[in-house]
Amino acid sequence: MAVYSIKDLEKLSGIKAHTIRIWEQRYGIIEPGRTQTNIRYYTDQNLKLLLNIALLNKNGIKISKIAKMADEEILEKVAAISEINFENDVQLDALTLSMIEMDEFKFDRIISTNIQQLGFERTMIEVIYPFLDKLGLLWLTGSINPVQENFMSYLIRQKIIAAINNEPIAQGKDIPKFLIYLPEGESQELSLLFMHYILKSRKFKVIYIGNYISLTDLKDAYQIHKPEYIYAIISETFTKPPVKNYVETLTTTFPDAQILLSGYQVISQKLVSTDNCSVLTNLSETIEFLDELNQK
Repeated sequence: MAVYSIKDLEKLSGIKAHTIRIWEQRYGIIEPGRTQTNIRYYTDQNLKLLLNIALLNKNGIKISKIAKMADEEILEKVAAISEINFENDVQLDALTLSMIEMDEFKFDRIISTNIQQLGFERTMIEVIYPFLDKLGLLWLTGSINPVQENFMSYLIRQKIIAAINNEPIAQGKDIPKFLIYLPEGESQELSLLFMHYILKSRKFKVIYIGNYISLTDLKDAYQIHKPEYIYAIISETFTKPPVKNYVETLTTTFPDAQILLSGYQVISQKLVSTDNCSVLTNLSETIEFLDELNQK
């Protein structure tokens, strides 16, 4: 059984610790445990209940009314709100709850409903990416455990792969070809998979060669496919070689290809675009670049 502090509850629910204490005292909604030294602690059940209460309260239901609801009524109202309210905060709260409960059905219902209403690309940009940002913060502050993070990452990965498979493979001689990969030491697989979807949905040819790709493997793939574009994400700290040296190696090794780079390390080290290398500073810029290319 996981144990949470009141600060953990604040980070996960978005409800201030002071407010949580008031709700405890005035309405008896949550009953924390106490250590032998009289320090409050909260269980998984406390956290799940608070997340449900917080979601209802943020959607205009007074705490005094929620306090009188049976558990079944709370769950029913939360499910209804999650399916019809597409405001970012509501979706983030609902996804956080599905992560804490490790509830695949709840996750699938939320994401599938968003995809039906917004389309897959907007769901990724407006719902899943903000959730991943929150997930990273919760991980850094120790409010979630690796099992919960891995559970959600796997489900998101499956959604992206399904969306990729739903797009037809581009055919034709004059269609630009992209070879996409992650260098050795990189772990941004979800971002690379989403890039695969973005390219394929715009009818480009895509050669996805995956993670931890060495320069030797990259050369082999290039010789087979001769792509016009090579795309990579560089976010982790490079030790061997430095990022600048690695990029210079790419541009000299593949002079006939246009190198496209994104990621924190590329941006933070202020690498500049050259004749055959373009730095894409964010997702919006990347999509704009591809849409312009598509119109040529």
